[in-house]
Amino acid sequence: MTLHLEDEEALLGWAAEWGRDRRAGEIVLLEGPLGAGKTTFVRGVLRGIGYLGVVRSPTFNLLQVFPTDPPILHADLYRVESWVGIGIEEYLESHLCFIEWPDRLQGLVDPETCYRVQIEFAETGRIVRTSAKL
Repeated sequence: MTLHLEDEEALLGWAAEWGRDRRAGEIVLLEGPLGAGKTTFVRGVLRGIGYLGVVRSPTFNLLQVFPTDPPILHADLYRVESWVGIGIEEYLESHLCFIEWPDRLQGLVDPETCYRVQIEFAETGRIVRTSAKL
């Protein structure tokens, strides 16, 4: 599916709706350039399931866990070359996992079994492309 979302509020609202059907054990690969809205997307999903706390990009701490239902892991692998040694594998079955910069996941997950969300800049707003897992 491809969408054009006019602004941040539209992205947050759409992510809230999209995320309501997700479950623990599912992996969502987030792709797009810096600043495109990957963390905003995760913030929208969290809002949609009732989380009202602050949602920041885990760029520096790499992993952020939210005690929601389902529990959510938000990982940002921008600053690392590989997932090895950061503990991400401990969350894959028990959390709904959102992973930014998924090219660093080689050997950990099969991308064909994951959801993909690609967010790109548009002249106004963002273009969001999603694909379901196989």
